[in-house]
Amino acid sequence: MWHQLGKAILKYKVYFLSFLFIATIFMGYFAAQVKLSYEFTKAIPEDNPKFVIYKNFVKKFGVDGTTIVVGFQTDKMFTTPVFNDLFELHHQIKKIPGVTEVLSIPFAYTLSKDTITTRFLAQKVFHAPYTTDSALFADQKVFEQLPFYKNLLYNPSTHAYMMAISFIPDSINSASRSHLIHLLEDQLNVFTKHTNLAVHISGLPYIRTILANRIKKEMLWFLMGSLFLSAITLLLFFRSFSATLMSLAVVAMGVIWSLGTMVLLGQKITLLTALIPPLVVVIGIPNCIYFLNKYHTAYNETQDRDKAIVQMVSKMGIVTLFCNLTAAIGFFVFAFTKSPLLKEFGWVSGINIMALFFISLFFIPPVLSYLAPPKAQHVKYLDNPFLTSILVKIEKYTFKHTKWVFSITLLLVIVSILGVLRIKKEAFIVDDLPKKDKLYTDLKWFEQNGGGVMPLEIIIDTKKRNGLLRSIKPLENIDALQQYLVQQPELGRPLGLLEGIKFAKQSFYDGDTIAYSAPTATEMAFIAPYLAMANNKVNDSNKNQGPSQLLNKFIDSAKQQTRVSVNMKDIGSAQLPKFLTRLDSATKAIFDSTKYNIQITGSSVTFLEGSNFIIKGLGESIFWAFLLIAICMLFLFRSFPILICSLIPNLVPLLITAGVMGWVGISLKPSTVLVFSVALGIAIDVTIRFLINYKQELQKFDHKVHPTLIQTIQHTGISIIYTSLVLVAGFVIFCFSEFGGTQALGWLTSLTLVVSTLTNLILLPALIKTFIKGK
Repeated sequence: MWHQLGKAILKYKVYFLSFLFIATIFMGYFAAQVKLSYEFTKAIPEDNPKFVIYKNFVKKFGVDGTTIVVGFQTDKMFTTPVFNDLFELHHQIKKIPGVTEVLSIPFAYTLSKDTITTRFLAQKVFHAPYTTDSALFADQKVFEQLPFYKNLLYNPSTHAYMMAISFIPDSINSASRSHLIHLLEDQLNVFTKHTNLAVHISGLPYIRTILANRIKKEMLWFLMGSLFLSAITLLLFFRSFSATLMSLAVVAMGVIWSLGTMVLLGQKITLLTALIPPLVVVIGIPNCIYFLNKYHTAYNETQDRDKAIVQMVSKMGIVTLFCNLTAAIGFFVFAFTKSPLLKEFGWVSGINIMALFFISLFFIPPVLSYLAPPKAQHVKYLDNPFLTSILVKIEKYTFKHTKWVFSITLLLVIVSILGVLRIKKEAFIVDDLPKKDKLYTDLKWFEQNGGGVMPLEIIIDTKKRNGLLRSIKPLENIDALQQYLVQQPELGRPLGLLEGIKFAKQSFYDGDTIAYSAPTATEMAFIAPYLAMANNKVNDSNKNQGPSQLLNKFIDSAKQQTRVSVNMKDIGSAQLPKFLTRLDSATKAIFDSTKYNIQITGSSVTFLEGSNFIIKGLGESIFWAFLLIAICMLFLFRSFPILICSLIPNLVPLLITAGVMGWVGISLKPSTVLVFSVALGIAIDVTIRFLINYKQELQKFDHKVHPTLIQTIQHTGISIIYTSLVLVAGFVIFCFSEFGGTQALGWLTSLTLVVSTLTNLILLPALIKTFIKGK
């Protein structure tokens, strides 16, 4: 079959090349339209109960992750220069397109009681710009008598001051997002230049934007780097510019097809899918090496170019097919998980790794037929005395010290299992960044001074229309909940309906600070008429700025549900479930479950659920990868003993890698779950190449196992080592990433490939010699 296919490819080479050319132009058209993902990554299914709760929350109260926070520390806040600069900063930020609201100290409001119209009137506390410090100090005293703003806009114990900037969800989740962030940073730089204050900036929109931009930058660098390393490696091996350019053309087509596939499947570039183009380069180059290696070997034997090409296809077609198939399985199994994020990665990577096989098969033979036959310098690598001597030593050690091979393997497995038991399953929102990165240090600054930036929402449903207003009991329960929340070190200042009512009560008592507390039933009866008019006016231009507007933001139209919003620290996916369980127990103790329905949601909860789904997807993907690869191997070799012998040398490297993760302290998280399935899919290629050559040589040696193994090690060893070096070099480039998870993917996958090469050249022959019966 493969022999006839080789002849057909040469006969119809013009048609095959034309097809690839047209297909690449077609995919290139769509590849040019690929876009970055600016939305919060959906790692959990749409029908997940916790995600359904979050979607219902968003539908009723709006998206919770659209606020960017800015902060700085100074003991000169209430001096004319600094305050006026902050006032001007507020004005300039309001002019940025997409900004809906800016909450800052210069535009703080207080309420005054109008007994004639029975309503509260919002009035500005400050009257900037100031010309004298005395006027500013007078307004400062008024501001400091408003507990509503304490630990919300300022932290008196650390002299930290904060500003909250809200954006339209459509603008902050679109391609214009980077431009908006750039405009904001420009204004902050002006403020910093005037005041000499170090400004900190954080919030989910900002973090996502910066990470997305870095992903785009890294993808381009990794793509160029992987192409450069591949070109250097190919030149060193083959000493031929034509062979190098041909191989680069193969992977270039693969990259274009992968980006085009993303667009055709309606996907955007995420932290995971950004890895696909460089991975296509890394995996595509071995295809070229397999074909070229066999072509050079066949040409040395036949001295006929066309015969060598046909022999190359007939011998290496099946090998390359199954190598790509198993590699594709290692990636495609992620499509079987429940995580949409992993599904996207699995579909695109799996499809395009198989596409690489067809690109290689229909491109390399026709191009070789147009090139001049290889010269002596191009095939010199086939005779490498140094590698040959290493393979001879491996052969002797494997067959003379088989017990030592098994003993050392067993010891490594035991040590690795102990390491696996130490692996932690934990993820943080920015834990893949260096600890000195400004994005990380700014997040920690807000955790220290403002309680964090991770949104957590508690929805309180009274189960009755107007249930929040029928009695004072709901407010009393909410007050008990907020007192509990304030005591939790993981949380910042809670904000909700009750805070607005406390503010109103203080204003009802003419600004008495002591009155800033939950009202009694009697007090509420007097205050309620003032709150009846939801649209308390400041003036037409500032009608949405007053704190009384909290009543509208934190209560639904039926006055049945309210929300308590609180920012929390990035405590990690390991501690978050414990905290949520503790919080759930507290809400059950405070609220009667027969009268209230309490739901905890927000980006913090969806982040946790997403991380757990991705980590669970690892177990599923490994299971499916082993099962599907085992089926392929059983179909290919039709021997159960061979199947077992082939899986063990690939299971051992995965165990060793997992053990290293445990001993080194690398957590299992969304950015590191790829290592195992990816490494398995690629490493099994070495096993397939070894065993197919073993099967082909077995007939020549009259089915005698021992001499066949010796021939196989000597015949395939050099090309296996060359291919492994290319793969390792390709993955090492990921070690230069800014993201810790991508770095781990680079060196852990490289480690797995190195160990896999050793197990397939040493352990696999030992297993076959011991357990496979031959003549």
